[in-house]
Amino acid sequence: MKTAYQNLGEFISELDRTGELLRVKALVSTRFEITHITDLASKAPGGGKALLFENVEESRFPVLTNAFGSERRICMALGTDSLDRLAERVEKFVKMEPPKSLGQALKMLPMGLDLLRFFPRRTRCAPCQEVIYRGGEIDLSALPVLTCWPQDGGPFVTLPVVFTRSLVSGRRNAGMYRLQVFDRNTTGMHWHIHKDGSHYFQEYRKAGRRMPVAVAIGTDPAVTYAATAPLPRGIDEMILAGFIRRKPVPMVRCVTVDLDVPAESEFVLEGYVDPDELRLEGPFGDHTGYYSLVGDYPVFHLSALTHRHNPVYPATIVGKPPMEDCYLAKATERIFLPLLQAVLPEVHDFWMPWEGVFHNIVVMAIEKEYPGHARKIMSAVWGQGQMSFSKAVALVDSGFDLKDPGRALRTILDTVDLEEDIYITEGILDVLDHSAPEPLFGSKIGIDATRRRPDEKPRSRIGRRSEPPSSENVAVSVREVSGNLGASHAPVLESRTQVLLIAFSKDGKTPGRIISEKILSHSGLDYFSVFVLLDEWIDLRGYSVVLWKIFNNVDPKRDILRLNGRMVIDATKKGAEDGHARPWPDDIEMAPDIVSRAKKRARELGIESFIG
Repeated sequence: MKTAYQNLGEFISELDRTGELLRVKALVSTRFEITHITDLASKAPGGGKALLFENVEESRFPVLTNAFGSERRICMALGTDSLDRLAERVEKFVKMEPPKSLGQALKMLPMGLDLLRFFPRRTRCAPCQEVIYRGGEIDLSALPVLTCWPQDGGPFVTLPVVFTRSLVSGRRNAGMYRLQVFDRNTTGMHWHIHKDGSHYFQEYRKAGRRMPVAVAIGTDPAVTYAATAPLPRGIDEMILAGFIRRKPVPMVRCVTVDLDVPAESEFVLEGYVDPDELRLEGPFGDHTGYYSLVGDYPVFHLSALTHRHNPVYPATIVGKPPMEDCYLAKATERIFLPLLQAVLPEVHDFWMPWEGVFHNIVVMAIEKEYPGHARKIMSAVWGQGQMSFSKAVALVDSGFDLKDPGRALRTILDTVDLEEDIYITEGILDVLDHSAPEPLFGSKIGIDATRRRPDEKPRSRIGRRSEPPSSENVAVSVREVSGNLGASHAPVLESRTQVLLIAFSKDGKTPGRIISEKILSHSGLDYFSVFVLLDEWIDLRGYSVVLWKIFNNVDPKRDILRLNGRMVIDATKKGAEDGHARPWPDDIEMAPDIVSRAKKRARELGIESFIG
């Protein structure tokens, strides 16, 4: 397996050689069609294949999608046979101790020299500048920028590596922030308030100065991944890319701004952001599976557009999981475990289910040493870098295998005391969280499913209360609670805590809290300890979608009602009757005519296996 790719072209060749690439030769549109075909591939078993669209309407450039969208391809991209193997390399450096003798120092010398080889290097060879457009020559419409979903505000560049530099420290940042194309030479700059790019932008705003920005599109896989990695502020992502590649990233000075970019990029956009100019950006079908809302964001003005002689335009499609970004998140989960353990050595392992869309749920296996240790870990996570966005933290014991999700859920349900092991607090949230009453801040939930120590208070044994009722009797009891409740389903769970999923037809008048109170007081439902309310159109047997709704639609303080060791979770869409005044975004769905068109063209497109 290759451990480094000089550029995106080399990676595409390797994907092709190993049977991981599907070349789509039929003419396709950048407006929805490429998105839908890619979505079908992403949700095929194992993540389908990477797609190279060779014939794109109104553009001479081919489009690459789903390049990272499987366990095999993300490992190929990062030059490793397994993500855990790459994590072991990280762990080696994290645990490196100062030498205690000259002999030890000499033994460590090769490792130190290895580190030096990771630092980026300036070069004069610049394939990314083989073609240069400046000023009035610039026309972004020449690029095959995708309009992904029906409610999107326009075409978006979705896989950009955005380079900025701190005005205070001079340190470089490379982040991935989407760019909505406004016209031939301006885009939005969607950096969130908590991100490093936004922090550096605030430095320029305070100084009243324009901020130089450069955007590389189509970098080698290690650089692309590094731009998504949650590194501490001030740490150069190009060093991480060099570490992954096992050789430095060649960088070149831009032609119109004082910034360096990867010399082997396919395209580079150069320009500036004005400190006081904002423009409405969005909506955008985001990785949460919902449309992110319209908001004011800085405007990126292009001063140059450069590219290789025959470039490929890469894009990522995000939407309802699982999609390509789930595999990028899995890489971060594995690679950053040693760094997390350096701060929290009690953490044995952790897992971010893709239904939690990165920031909504993290499950951790910990070595519990004293009473209250689980609460200490929860608080530490909520104060730790980008993990502070986590809405839910569930803790299990260190011997637990987190690679078995079903067992993890059963163990949590079989262990927790719903009165004493649930901890609700408040803190910062990701800007994409739509369920909290206020943006960027809301409630969080901690779940302690670790074993109780001898010096801790034993758990109560509240749980299964009787023999299970028949599905007919459950249906009768649910209807007696409210005419707004419809279908119900009890998953088969080998745990003392039994769960009932209930469809709730909302009428805009009845708060979920009132329904929850009635459910907990109905004697015919005593067998169940956890109830989940879901919108009436949700398939109650589609457990992955059910979890996605729970992780995304719940503000714990408002939407969870606990009473006498039992709980109702309202995972429905919220409105004014629930005290939710913010707009609630729609689920992302493709336009029916695009779906129908893909089915009719399946053979021509070569995607029969994805259609099913």
